Amino acid sequence: MAGSRLERFGTVFSRVRDLLRSGVVKHSEKPIWYDVYTAFPPNRDPLYVKPLHKCQPQKKDTVPEIFYKEDAIRAKFYEVYAPGRPFELSKSSFVSTSQKFVNKYTELQSQGEFKDSVLFEETGKALLAEGIVLRRRGDPLVSAEPRDQVLGLRLSQLLTEQQTASDSKETAQPSEHSDTNKP
Repeated sequence: MAGSRLERFGTVFSRVRDLLRSGVVKHSEKPIWYDVYTAFPPNRDPLYVKPLHKCQPQKKDTVPEIFYKEDAIRAKFYEVYAPGRPFELSKSSFVSTSQKFVNKYTELQSQGEFKDSVLFEETGKALLAEGIVLRRRGDPLVSAEPRDQVLGLRLSQLLTEQQTASDSKETAQPSEHSDTNKP
């Protein structure tokens, strides 16, 4: 037959020649280049030679980690403070709370008024002064107990006094209405 169709096992000329000899391809249907190739064969046969690959261990492409100063500040921010509202990616002018913190931190750091140990806390205080409330991790949103125990007692006493006063008014009012409603 014609042999394998892969170029590794023969040239195109040898496969066409074998097809012509076996009668699969008629002499009237032979390719145009066949007669030229038989008349003027190449000096060396065009054979497929497998390229030699040197067995080298594959080197890992190490990409260096990229850290900016802001990354360390932002990481500490998220360790101490709970994340605020979600990012609004639809607004191009949106600035996250952590980015505001980083901006204020670098601003205070450039002024040089505070030491690095105090700078983080002072940044939180400066943002609070600007109206940005930062909630520490683990702190409840609203405290369960009132801050002042005496104030809590006074409020509970006032509430019970108001309830008793409103109960006594309700009992007194139906008797007055009952006299006026009768003809």
